[in-house]
Amino acid sequence: MPSIAILIFPGVQALDVSGPMDVFAEANSFLPAQRHYAIDVLGTQDGVLRCSNGLCLAAHRHYAQAQDAYDLLLVAGGPGLPAQPRDAALSAWLAQAAGRAGRHGSICNGAFLLGHAGLLDGKKVATHWNDAAALATAFPLARVDADSIYLHDGNLVSSAGVTAGIDLSLSLLAGDGGAQLALQVARRLVVYTQRQGGQSQFSPYLTPAVDAASPVAQAQQYVLAHLAEELGVDTLAQLVAMSPRNFARVFVRELGVTPAQFVESARLDAARALLEAGDAPLKTVAWRCGFGTADQLRTVFLRRLGVSAKQYRQNFSSRPRE
Repeated sequence: MPSIAILIFPGVQALDVSGPMDVFAEANSFLPAQRHYAIDVLGTQDGVLRCSNGLCLAAHRHYAQAQDAYDLLLVAGGPGLPAQPRDAALSAWLAQAAGRAGRHGSICNGAFLLGHAGLLDGKKVATHWNDAAALATAFPLARVDADSIYLHDGNLVSSAGVTAGIDLSLSLLAGDGGAQLALQVARRLVVYTQRQGGQSQFSPYLTPAVDAASPVAQAQQYVLAHLAEELGVDTLAQLVAMSPRNFARVFVRELGVTPAQFVESARLDAARALLEAGDAPLKTVAWRCGFGTADQLRTVFLRRLGVSAKQYRQNFSSRPRE
């Protein structure tokens, strides 16, 4: 029987635990008994652990009493995890247990515990978009992907926030038992077997992040107010009385993106807002936001968000559906 362990702790996100567990538990209803997944919940403390939503969970055992090896070892996440200091004993156990496991990984920001155990060095890892920057800062040898819903990098598997643990588990299930098994479980859980797009479609809109008195901030504000106009480097540099070369250099230094990248992001976010709030034709949205044509709008949505503009509207429109 394949064995799975999920590590939990005080303040854990309940869905990070129950989501993956339900995927594999549902799979057991389609599998012969000898192929059933055996799921072990490991606690960092003995007794009942209170989740971030107030639900209380009782682990099957303390992590120090875990069996020698698991086919899959997962670490759940929780809102307070990025701020928690390294636990030397837990990190040492995680490093050893991951080495014995067939695969190991994290749900949401459980990646921080893997990082403390030295398991992210040189690895590509997904986490919640809101924690990606902090994870990259804390573990500079990790290759943090802020957009992917889930990732497989060798024996390391990881997912974005919360419900993405279900996506990751379904992908693992498909690898173990085939696409048909994953589809059967997805239907039972009323979810997609393969969600379209990445986390970028869920993350908040662009906001200026520099001193309001700086030339870069002035250029940003002009861009946000004139999206349908020509917004090349020459235009923006002239606006703030700088040479194009110096303006571009200062812009990248202060924001970490080029002027062209900022303009595209601003236009994309404006288009997102229009698609969510109204039913204007795509060509109208494209013109108002500076993309020029509906085809260009579609191209940017697919490249940046992984979904078409039409699909984005269907997913996020605030208008009631008939």
